[in-house]
Amino acid sequence: MTSRHRSTSGSAAAIIIVVADVMAFILGLWILMYLLDANRANDLVDFVQGAARWLAGWSYDLFTFNEAWARVVCGYGLAAVVYLFIGHGLANRMRRL
Repeated sequence: MTSRHRSTSGSAAAIIIVVADVMAFILGLWILMYLLDANRANDLVDFVQGAARWLAGWSYDLFTFNEAWARVVCGYGLAAVVYLFIGHGLANRMRRL
């Protein structure tokens, strides 16, 4: 393997990790804002909620706990963990190639 190929795959892996980390950060930030009862009329809170709902569209309301906070933590938290797991796993796989 050439050093140029290794450098390219390393750069791509780093980008994938950053994207996965940012996605997980947004989801975690929304969980924190929800638990701290952030003002939903605030533009930042509205943006984070919208981005988190889009990122967790597949896991949003996946769980049917009676408590709303438990649904938010589990639904959005699952999405964050999956993005981290897949993103870092894919990046590690790319680095080995």
